[in-house]
Amino acid sequence: MASRGSRSEKVKRIFHQFDANHDGGLNREEMAALVVAVNPRVKFSDEQINAILDEVFRTYGDFIDGEKGLTYEGLLRTYDDGAGDVDRDFDALGLELNLDDTKGISLASEASSSSIVDERAVDSQKKQRTAAWAVSPNHGIVFDDTWKIVDDLEILVKRLKAKQAKDGKLKGDNFDAYSDAGWSRELGPSSELSDKRVFWEESGHDYAVFVKELGVLRSRADGARSREEAFDGHMAIGRVLYEHQLFKEAMVSFKRACELQPIDVRPHFRAGNCLYVLGKYKEAKEEFVLALEAAEAGGNQWAYLLPQIYVNLGIALEGEGMVLSACEYYREAAILCPTHFRALKLLGSALFGVGEYRAAVKALEEAIFMKPDYADAHCDLASALHAMTEDERAIEVFQKAIDLKPGHVDALYNLGGLYMDLGRFQRASEMYTRVLAVWPNHWRAQLNKAVSLLGAGETDEAKKALKEALKMTNRVELHDAISHLKQLQKKKMKGNGGANGEGTFVIVEPSKFKTVGEKTTLRQDLSSALGIRAFQRVTRLSRCDVELLKKEMTDKDVPVSYSGGGVPERSIRKPNLEEILRRLLNFLKPETFQGSVKAINERILSVLDEMGSGRVDLGMFYAVLAPICSGPPEKRKRIAFDALLWRPVNEGGSQIRKADAASYIKLLRAIYVPSHGMSEMLEVHGETDPDASMLSYSEFLVMFDDPDWGFGIMSTLLRLENGDRNRHGDHICSVCRYPIIGSRFKEMKAHFSLCNQCYSEGKVPPTYKQEEYRFKEYSSESEAMKDKCMCFTLQSHRDP
Repeated sequence: MASRGSRSEKVKRIFHQFDANHDGGLNREEMAALVVAVNPRVKFSDEQINAILDEVFRTYGDFIDGEKGLTYEGLLRTYDDGAGDVDRDFDALGLELNLDDTKGISLASEASSSSIVDERAVDSQKKQRTAAWAVSPNHGIVFDDTWKIVDDLEILVKRLKAKQAKDGKLKGDNFDAYSDAGWSRELGPSSELSDKRVFWEESGHDYAVFVKELGVLRSRADGARSREEAFDGHMAIGRVLYEHQLFKEAMVSFKRACELQPIDVRPHFRAGNCLYVLGKYKEAKEEFVLALEAAEAGGNQWAYLLPQIYVNLGIALEGEGMVLSACEYYREAAILCPTHFRALKLLGSALFGVGEYRAAVKALEEAIFMKPDYADAHCDLASALHAMTEDERAIEVFQKAIDLKPGHVDALYNLGGLYMDLGRFQRASEMYTRVLAVWPNHWRAQLNKAVSLLGAGETDEAKKALKEALKMTNRVELHDAISHLKQLQKKKMKGNGGANGEGTFVIVEPSKFKTVGEKTTLRQDLSSALGIRAFQRVTRLSRCDVELLKKEMTDKDVPVSYSGGGVPERSIRKPNLEEILRRLLNFLKPETFQGSVKAINERILSVLDEMGSGRVDLGMFYAVLAPICSGPPEKRKRIAFDALLWRPVNEGGSQIRKADAASYIKLLRAIYVPSHGMSEMLEVHGETDPDASMLSYSEFLVMFDDPDWGFGIMSTLLRLENGDRNRHGDHICSVCRYPIIGSRFKEMKAHFSLCNQCYSEGKVPPTYKQEEYRFKEYSSESEAMKDKCMCFTLQSHRDP
């Protein structure tokens, strides 16, 4: 990656290339020529060119020199703000850099004496002493004594690096293979972090000596003649440490600078950067919020920095799992700087993360339009297209990402998953092999390689891949996969397997599935309940105590607003709703919480916010969540009723409107039993209740428990909650060959057994062809043994 010095020289060469009249500015014609030239593969319309120029000249108005146009400093600022890629543009124009212009710029002093004072080159120029950020007019070093501190610090760092490298303690990892977070790492002119992340050994004697000597330099900064000079010193120390990836020590300096000038944007922003790199996302978010408040209070002084602050605040929120909230800040950054391709990429990726695929595709396509060689944006665009089942186009876009970055782990892994979904197992195994070439201990890739090889019929190779995966991790998924492989092998040896070792089956129409006994669940009901149970698992709402919903309603004051029809309601924006979910699911890790929010957004919020306003009726949301939270069923129903009572239209009484109850039940069915509910949703919005009759809690329960028109499926869901971890000894499903967990459905004539999933899908082994199938459900093996003993007793009575 080019240093800041060579970077500024590249911008200068680009500037002079297009300053046709040599007046020291780029007017609209010259800027248009620049935009077209650096995007040779893009055909701009006149409207697009004018829109881009309008935005540039508006955003960087402080750098417009009358009719001359955008100054060199202004062009440099556009690149620093992420509006373009200097290296890409320079290469696209076919320019060459004169190395003589930049040979004096280096990150550290070349002196080698043991004494700091003796090591400093007395006659060296300031611009040659350190990274070029230091000479920036807006963000660089202001005081002469600060230069001396920086020189001494560079020597200290160089000495530490030499000692740790000699002892083999200095480590680095290449992150070039992974998707870039795409964030703005610095304010104003700076060099970005190297692709190689450096890990310093902090427990040794050398590091302790370094910290002690660093403390002396900090004391020198504190002893400056003025508060401004002390601030300048600590900011410079922090910048140098940050450039060398000594993030903990850099954070100390930036925090001290925050104390000296609390309303300055820069120290808060850079402290946030350090905290994020250190994995302290909550603290990073707090610092970015302080930077945002300072920038907004500072007027136009910091206006051009706002997009960068918004972007990094969004990334910190994503680190906490708050993706819906992050989307808001990415949007703000893109609005303030429409050419900020990183903001658009991050927005698209975040929208994909919450299941809003069409909006994600639009944002990612805009990012690629501005930066056609953006591999990460191509990767996420392909994932969004796959989610929308545009698989052939997704394959092309994944391949484009891999062409741009051949070792792109995310693109290779996700393309492997796409090939698996399409049944192209050989191609899938090839993709996972390429992932493992870049990341040898990627156990998920190793496991998926085994599954794809199994699908391709290469059983021996699949076994080898599974053994390799077991060496990487001891997770239960691997043991289940090995058990499944053994069962398939047994079935194949008996000549009863499919072409790829899979068990064969036939699907029987529902009318041919009969039940024995009152306790046996109907096939259709089990299918719906399994869908709800899967949703409970992915959202972890089954671990959320329903009493917490009541606490939220009682403790939190939500203002009343009015809908378009003039009806009072407690509506809330989706990012604020995400904060409530974070409190309810505070036991989840950030990445797990992201998955939970995605599932809730796709299944619940998409129905509650049918018009796409971005707002949700909070009372109705609580009522919809209550039946699938943890707690006694009576308590869940009571809190659902209380949530409807909490809505402004019912507040203050002990009864709810019958129309509200009917709307609620239909919403429940539309969300959790979609095969029945979506047609009913058409009735909900047009329904009126002329007599405005009211319902008591007992009347509400009758409506709720109705098996045909209510939410009677809840009784089946409760049985799954209580018994879906039960195992049945050595019994395996006659179709999928997996050990049976949950209920076992035994066919009473042919005596084969099915698991929950295969029974709900109507699958039976092809060897048992019957006019009808009669199943009895056993929730545990003790029930089966008891039933067997009963049959034996009855047979004994008949024999005499």
